[in-house]
Amino acid sequence: MPLLTTPAVPTGTMAAMPQPEIDANGLLIRPWRPSDRSAVVAAFADPAIQRWHCRSMTDEEAAGWISSWPRRWRDETDAAWAVLDAATVVGQIGLRRVDLAEGVASVSYWVLPDARGRRIAPRALGTLATWSFRTLGLHRLQLSHSTANRASCRVAQHAGFVPEGTKRGEARHADGWHDMHLHARLSTDN
Repeated sequence: MPLLTTPAVPTGTMAAMPQPEIDANGLLIRPWRPSDRSAVVAAFADPAIQRWHCRSMTDEEAAGWISSWPRRWRDETDAAWAVLDAATVVGQIGLRRVDLAEGVASVSYWVLPDARGRRIAPRALGTLATWSFRTLGLHRLQLSHSTANRASCRVAQHAGFVPEGTKRGEARHADGWHDMHLHARLSTDN
């Protein structure tokens, strides 16, 4: 069925460019590499990351997770980057459910325990948002987090993601159904 509007971002825009490395105020956001596998395994062994992301990961699963990102970039559906501080992987930032025609994507992030409290997540999130608007051409980025995850709420707000509401019983975690806060940032936001 043909659209009656012009796509916000033409199909092929992501696939036509290599996934970039992005400078993020002293951090480096770069595509995942096979050598990052131990950091991914460590992240998904962390109880806090497990609590909010609802999964664990073996070494073999981490290898598959890392190797899936180039295809997802080419398919223009998702993208993920390692976040590095002083050449060490300290976190993850990514675009999920990318819809170029609508100019929309969801954002995910996590930070390893040793790197928490240094504003790594808000710096990476703010930088990825700016890149997504200026370079990729998206119009809206959104993220959801459990209403019980106050740290994620602070990250979103520090990175300019405005709270938009609560989605009742939207996500199932190990301890049951959670209400989720929705935040968004538009390309037109200051």
